[in-house]
Amino acid sequence: MTLKERDKKHLWHPLTQHKIHPEALPIVKAKGALLFDEDDKTYIDGIASWYTAMYGHCNDFILEKVQEQMQQLDQIVFAGFTHKPAIELSEELIKILPDNQEKIFFSDNGSTANEVGIKMALQYHFNKGEKRNTIIAFKDGFHGDTFGAMSASGLSVYNGPFEDFFINVKRISTPNFENIDNVIKQLQAYIKTNEVAAFIYEPLVQGANAMHMYEARYLDQILSICKENNVITIADEVMTGFGKTGKLFASEYIETKPDIISMSKALTAGFVPMAVTSCTQEIYDAFLDDSVGKAFFHAHTYSANPIACSVALAAVELLQTEEFQNHIDRIIRAHKDFDTRIKEHSKVKTTRQKGVIYALELNIDMDRYGKKRYEIFDHFMQKGIFLRPLGNTIYILAPYVITDEQLNSVYDAIVELLDTI
Repeated sequence: MTLKERDKKHLWHPLTQHKIHPEALPIVKAKGALLFDEDDKTYIDGIASWYTAMYGHCNDFILEKVQEQMQQLDQIVFAGFTHKPAIELSEELIKILPDNQEKIFFSDNGSTANEVGIKMALQYHFNKGEKRNTIIAFKDGFHGDTFGAMSASGLSVYNGPFEDFFINVKRISTPNFENIDNVIKQLQAYIKTNEVAAFIYEPLVQGANAMHMYEARYLDQILSICKENNVITIADEVMTGFGKTGKLFASEYIETKPDIISMSKALTAGFVPMAVTSCTQEIYDAFLDDSVGKAFFHAHTYSANPIACSVALAAVELLQTEEFQNHIDRIIRAHKDFDTRIKEHSKVKTTRQKGVIYALELNIDMDRYGKKRYEIFDHFMQKGIFLRPLGNTIYILAPYVITDEQLNSVYDAIVELLDTI
């Protein structure tokens, strides 16, 4: 029995309608920017396996650090215990995070990182004797699949069956030159008429929303109003963090810094699941009390797993090296050159780029999960390129170690699609 056949017997895959798409492609190994299937066919990983393996699959430097840690300490309860990898990681993260961040809380994935941030914000006000029960979020944002994070997400294809159970969320449009005045008016109205605890946002790039991008100056106006009204600001950097926008964090582009930042994905370089929610000293201090009930009662069994922390430490070290900063600069330049090459193509509606994130919107009508989307996906896979279109948007978010030759293969496959679709 093949791996495909064995897979179908018991496995239920995410974001998959199995009646329409019953088979999954077995991948048996990966290295650098390449994936290998069981027939030894290779695929260039053009999206770093959902933006995680940014330093390349099975990076040798990280592998060495993992092996060392596995022989020293594998797992320990993080309630009442601590360990060196977690301590060192907290120190290194605080060094590179916006300078108002002081405390690090561990969980296990991007959704829970945002869940933690939302709960911190709600309990912050509760501990101060205020009842604030409303969250503000952008329309069409995406923050994860756990209930708090899902409540804040605006993509109905993910959330439809559960909307009756959500926490109270008010939505505003992502700001631009034309609508910023109306967005501000709506935000101010929500703050005036609701008990608003927090505003959660993906800074500058909304990943699941087809890599929609917006400008820092408009976000800064929104954050300033939140600060003036003691509305806790939560930057969801799960996708944008760790160099993808050209800076270590997208929040660095914005003058007003967030109170809380959620991180995951590239944090552990695609090796193991882990997430971090950081916050200011002021947020943390609101939980200090003689009453146990004011403590933050949120925990994950694998919080601050020593192996995961050692992976993250190695990844943060690599990110700051001249080698990887040069990789980032090289990809940014390559995307700009490619954009010049194709942005006037008749099948290209719009293009956009922030750092190593590049997206182009096809000038065709299609459903996000319709037949045409799968035809486009199959076109790339036949060319040995793994890209995962978001509706009629094709995006590239490849590992930093992707070679120029591999990147050109991705570009060429896109051009061929444009010429034949």
